[in-house]
Amino acid sequence: MPQPGRTKAFLRLVMIEHSVFALPFAYTAALTAMYQLDKNIHWGRLLLVTVAMVGLRTFAMACNRIIDREIDARNPRTAGRELVTGAVSVRSAWTGALIALVVFLGAAAALNPLCLALAPVAVIPMVVYPYGKRFTNFPQAILGLAQAMGPVGAWIAITGSWSWDAVILGLAIGIWIGGFDLIYACQDVEADRGHGVKSVPARFGIPAAIYGARGCHSVTMALLVWYALATGAGFFFWLGLLIVLGAFLYEHTLVKPHDLSRLNRAFFQVNGFIGIALFVCALIDLLVRGLTV
Repeated sequence: MPQPGRTKAFLRLVMIEHSVFALPFAYTAALTAMYQLDKNIHWGRLLLVTVAMVGLRTFAMACNRIIDREIDARNPRTAGRELVTGAVSVRSAWTGALIALVVFLGAAAALNPLCLALAPVAVIPMVVYPYGKRFTNFPQAILGLAQAMGPVGAWIAITGSWSWDAVILGLAIGIWIGGFDLIYACQDVEADRGHGVKSVPARFGIPAAIYGARGCHSVTMALLVWYALATGAGFFFWLGLLIVLGAFLYEHTLVKPHDLSRLNRAFFQVNGFIGIALFVCALIDLLVRGLTV
């Protein structure tokens, strides 16, 4: 197979387009840190944040697919994934994963010493998460922890120092993503139970997972409000929170405990919209308040 074909297959494997879920919040943290630092956008650092985020996420997704390939082969929904069908070999997947890891570590090193020192801390949950479904009924908690590191890392990338404001935003994002992954896992209940794969819906049932997701998204909203207050956010950020609230309410009208027919719309469309909408509102808010392009 020609190299372009292998590259496209690898990008499908890691679902590169799903970066839309994590990148907007990393950008929100980075730009807020720039505003607090000197009110100037540092484009070079923003580019390095992008490279680091995409590199780490690509590594995480590749590891996930490699580690889960036997589970995927037994599940009709995932049996068409590239490692199962042979469109991507395990060797190629590991090669791509290691290249992505080197890219991530290189970007972290280029940003500042603290980023490089903490880089292994960000990598660990990315590798542990795929194994989570083998030893805990709450693998979404590990996923949430992994995702929470994005905004924290982006803030450190800009300032070179720790920020509890970034931790608040990181927790909001981690709980948000963990919540919608609870919904996503509902479609695999029968396959998971049949093959001993652990998850909240497989152990406690679909209604419990749906109600758990609603609880997670309520906590997410509370944390986003806390973040807005902690960072002195202005009108447009608060407007963004209203939009996010509306999107959450809409998402939970799409998915019911006994009706998962619109699950993909809830998962892909609504959650992608949430990330982009809040970032756009946060950016406008920072620009209005004096962030210089």
